[in-house]
Amino acid sequence: MPKEMAHSHLGMVTDGRYIYIVTGQYGPQCRGPTAHTFVLDTETKQWHDMPPLPVPRYAPATQFWRGRLHVMGGSKENRHTPGLEHWSIAVKDGKVLEKEWRPEIPIPRGGPHRACVVVNDCLIVIGGQEGDFMAKPGSPIFKCSRRNEVVYGDVYMLDDDMKWKVLPSMPKPDSHIEFAWAIVNNSIVIAGGTTEKHPETKKMVLNGELFQFNLDTMKWSIIGKLPFRVKTTLVGLWDGYIYFTSGQRDKGPEDPSPKKVIGDMWRTKLKFLTVKE
Repeated sequence: MPKEMAHSHLGMVTDGRYIYIVTGQYGPQCRGPTAHTFVLDTETKQWHDMPPLPVPRYAPATQFWRGRLHVMGGSKENRHTPGLEHWSIAVKDGKVLEKEWRPEIPIPRGGPHRACVVVNDCLIVIGGQEGDFMAKPGSPIFKCSRRNEVVYGDVYMLDDDMKWKVLPSMPKPDSHIEFAWAIVNNSIVIAGGTTEKHPETKKMVLNGELFQFNLDTMKWSIIGKLPFRVKTTLVGLWDGYIYFTSGQRDKGPEDPSPKKVIGDMWRTKLKFLTVKE
């Protein structure tokens, strides 16, 4: 990867051949962000620069929509304050067609670690959180220091009106789900994530559910349980099976706080039952 590229909290999306990487955190612990953006051609294995984002962001929601690369929300330069800004730039076949990013309608609620999905020609942003760890003041290694974080299950949609619409919220607050989703039978399925902190210990609590948002009924439901709770996992759909791999899992069945970063892969046959009225 290019030496100027961020190492974590990236905004990322792919069209199948090209992978676009937008902004993110440069370095370990709670170091600062970079506004640099890049595109990788997975066939030629070549990296190319793109125009930098107007300002750096941590983990912004990123997606293709109507020929443009959209980037929105995330955390501001201090890593904690939610950003509401929304930009886009025209792209095609790995090429940027404009010299600079265009401001778009701000998202109603900011913050990082959200799912961002395009389905039925609509742009949908799901879950996320306000706030994140910040660098401890005066720390030479930018050691992370916890701040108050608010995890939410809000869902917003852009369509032809180009105004954000509020959709039904998730069954429970959910964050760290950037790539933990798949589109199945006109539904969005989301695996795991993080929810509100434990009320007494204040530790992070992981989710272990498989959530479904039915786009026909616009209703959420819980359709299954994962083998363990996990956040920041990667989800894919293939040949009737839903897969998840990687992420950070819980300490065990009785302790939902995060522990081991994993490389395991799991799958299950996914079937939606049609109930006759």
